[in-house]
Amino acid sequence: MLAAVCLAAVTAMSKDAIPINEVEANVPPYTLPELLVDAKGRRITTVGGWAGKRKEWMSLIEAHEYGAVPAGLHRGPATVVEMKPDALGGKAVRKRIRVPLTAGPDPVSVDLLVYLPKDAKGPVPAFVGLNFAGNHAAATETDVPLTRGWMPKSAKGAVDNRATDAARGTESEAWPFEKIVERGYAVATAHYADIEADHPEGWKTGLRGAVAPGGANHVFAPGEWGAISAWSWGLSRCFDALAEDAAVDASRIAVIGHSRLGKTAIWAGIRDPRFALVVANQSGEGGAALSKRFFGETVLRINTSFPHWFCGRFKDYNHATDKLPHDAHAVIACVAPRPVYIGSAEEDRWADPKGEYLSGWHASPVYALFGLKGLPQEAQPPVNTSVGGHVGYHIRTGKHDLTGRDWAHYLDFADRHLRR
Repeated sequence: MLAAVCLAAVTAMSKDAIPINEVEANVPPYTLPELLVDAKGRRITTVGGWAGKRKEWMSLIEAHEYGAVPAGLHRGPATVVEMKPDALGGKAVRKRIRVPLTAGPDPVSVDLLVYLPKDAKGPVPAFVGLNFAGNHAAATETDVPLTRGWMPKSAKGAVDNRATDAARGTESEAWPFEKIVERGYAVATAHYADIEADHPEGWKTGLRGAVAPGGANHVFAPGEWGAISAWSWGLSRCFDALAEDAAVDASRIAVIGHSRLGKTAIWAGIRDPRFALVVANQSGEGGAALSKRFFGETVLRINTSFPHWFCGRFKDYNHATDKLPHDAHAVIACVAPRPVYIGSAEEDRWADPKGEYLSGWHASPVYALFGLKGLPQEAQPPVNTSVGGHVGYHIRTGKHDLTGRDWAHYLDFADRHLRR
């Protein structure tokens, strides 16, 4: 049985030879660190006590998983480079905002594609997140410029890691701009690889290489930032640009992400308390799923397949997740008291839907300290049912993807928490 596999005994191997379990009955016992116990073993029962403990969790999560963002980073001013007053058939105002992530004459920058409800009576709440295949793939409007930088080979229509017109609209289900605007929200997205290309050497020509001492020759210390931290820092700069727009209510901006960008959204939401709400769609290992639970993708597998996502120290736990000083329940808890929503898919066993739910369940006592409801019970809810208070969750039928059905739950959740 897979439960008998001793991960600590696994030596270096190809990713295809790494032990994987997708059978619930074969999950070995595991122990999660106590969220609400201080360094002296005392139970934390107050919001003030949690404030200190949250700092401890933040330090552990940063040092052992995502890595620390360098202090003192500077960016140039954001500028509106294009505006279309009658977008989406007259329902929206579309803007393209150039957001420099570094200072100087040739900065690393992202193009933030923004849709605003046209007839809003005042500043509106907003969603912001990164996309996988470029703004032109997220949008159905054919006059959105092709993303100019590196493109993953997995992106539809990509040729030699560059965008082509064949990709237009291929990610539009993941970004239903018209439906979001009709609900009264602004929505903004940028291509994640504008910040840093998603491969082990991508940092050299991206944000991390631009600010690293020694540039592309830099050698990262174990606790320095990985790509997810770089992408999350870029998300905060997108927040800056949105907050400068008078049409957006900066106190009601939600961050959203899917898969690896769901991990990014969680970390951005934790690091930047200005985000009023956090949505992690099928974020899996390194996101909302519990690392100590041996199911689906593991720390070993994710670090083997994507060695650039996390800090170097996270690899110390490839064969020793029991030694990891935190887990995803602490990550989710660090969002409190702001609302957080975790989305899963029934066929996405790689992301461990039950482990994603359990992280929200185990984080719920932290929300209770604030007098807020988390998830209602330890057992997962039925498929296609949304549950929870300030911690929300659903598992839908289908595969690993961000869909209109997911967005329907996220918009309902935002209505409950961001509407005035």
